[in-house]
Amino acid sequence: MTVFESLRGVHGLTLLEGERAALRHHTRFGLGGPCLLLADASSESAFVEAYRLLVSSTLLWTSIGRGTNLVVSDRGYDGAILRYSAASMTADSLTINVDAGAELNDFIDYANDRSLAGLEAMAGVPGWVGAAIYGNAGAYGQSIQQRLLSARFFDGFAVREFSNEECGFRYRHSIFKEQKSRQILSARFGFSAGDAAALRERSRSIRATRDAKFPPSMKCAGSIFKNLLVRDLPEGIVPSEKVIEGKVPAGWFLEQVGARGFAIGGIRVADYHGNLIYNSGAGTAAELVELLDELKRRVRDRFAIVLEEEVQFLGFDRII
Repeated sequence: MTVFESLRGVHGLTLLEGERAALRHHTRFGLGGPCLLLADASSESAFVEAYRLLVSSTLLWTSIGRGTNLVVSDRGYDGAILRYSAASMTADSLTINVDAGAELNDFIDYANDRSLAGLEAMAGVPGWVGAAIYGNAGAYGQSIQQRLLSARFFDGFAVREFSNEECGFRYRHSIFKEQKSRQILSARFGFSAGDAAALRERSRSIRATRDAKFPPSMKCAGSIFKNLLVRDLPEGIVPSEKVIEGKVPAGWFLEQVGARGFAIGGIRVADYHGNLIYNSGAGTAAELVELLDELKRRVRDRFAIVLEEEVQFLGFDRII
């Protein structure tokens, strides 16, 4: 029996093949060729069983989330992709337990409706909760790191749990980025008591601001380069008024080197934001990588610093 046949027998696993598995349909950039198989696990048991089947096979495979921050090569990925799509949430006093496949915005709305404060400023950030933990997502002074109490994950052998400290959080980083075999299943978050109406209003206002900057229909990953920690920069390189909470927006550096409006093929930099790169509709992953490399070269030549992407790459020959 092949691994594909075995996967088809897993209860709670939905398999997509052929055109349905073209990754341009499953990434926000709308880029990427097909994978051999895309498997969605709707339960923890299905995910664990599928994970074990894939590990024991000779098939190339990986796991992804909603594809919000993923760039897939034009030729696709010559293997299987596993996603964990369970999305349940339960609240208990000031805590919420949430599955990794829940939409981050649904999770924030769920907390707001229960007068639980602490993540309302992250409203409008796309993607799944598991990916937000993986990348330690944050916005407007709030981050996953600040509210996560513990994360449950499967390491290939058993389901385990890490405390906040064990997750190894730092700016846009967690231990799950370092050890990709550890697959996040669920997490527990702690909140402060708040006022539901006020929390909803703050989230609504922030969503409106984000939607104006990053329209939901735009094929992009939001800001594509990480902001820079001022402590890591040469003294005096940046005007003091550009420093925000100890960081300098990557967009400031990009705009100094003429990023706004720059384009290669169907991939463009927004005219109003140097760190917003999007697929105008006819772009390719090769064009995106070429554009990113050019912008990084310009900033490196001008400022002697290296910008780092927030996005992840899949199916490319080189490590990016």
